[in-house]
Amino acid sequence: MTKRCIILMGVSGSGKTVIGQQIAEKLDARFVDADDFHPSANIIKMSSGIPLTDADRIPWLNDLGKIASTHLQENQMLVMACSALKRSYRDILRAEISGETMFIYLKSSFEEIAERLQKRVGHFMPKGLLESQFEALDEPLFTEKNLITIDASPAVDEVTNNCIDAINNTF
Repeated sequence: MTKRCIILMGVSGSGKTVIGQQIAEKLDARFVDADDFHPSANIIKMSSGIPLTDADRIPWLNDLGKIASTHLQENQMLVMACSALKRSYRDILRAEISGETMFIYLKSSFEEIAERLQKRVGHFMPKGLLESQFEALDEPLFTEKNLITIDASPAVDEVTNNCIDAINNTF
């Protein structure tokens, strides 16, 4: 059986973690939140309202690829929440992960995400960095391999079910 990694991507507040956890539970997969693996320097930067650069992100992305590959050695499927904002970041993950990789882009408007972030507490990512995330975002094109766009505007359960339908129709 093919080892599969499903990466929920999008800007902060798009629902990657909550939806990823539900998908993993429903598909009996392991769940990993990429935010848990940021080096402390990255967290300090973001907490201070300073956007990360490519130089900050690339070592983290390489580490995430290795982490995903290690999990896939033990399991058939892994669900990961990771912003993967730029195509080059997604390409790094594709190259690093030993297994079939599928991205699900949780798409929503700036206004909707800003409203969600105002309600969120206990996360190191301040709402002030949202604009920089949208500026950095390379919206996925239909030409990207194994990438599906899902509208993240509906309720969490509906988005989760839409993601699972997409996974079942693709894998």
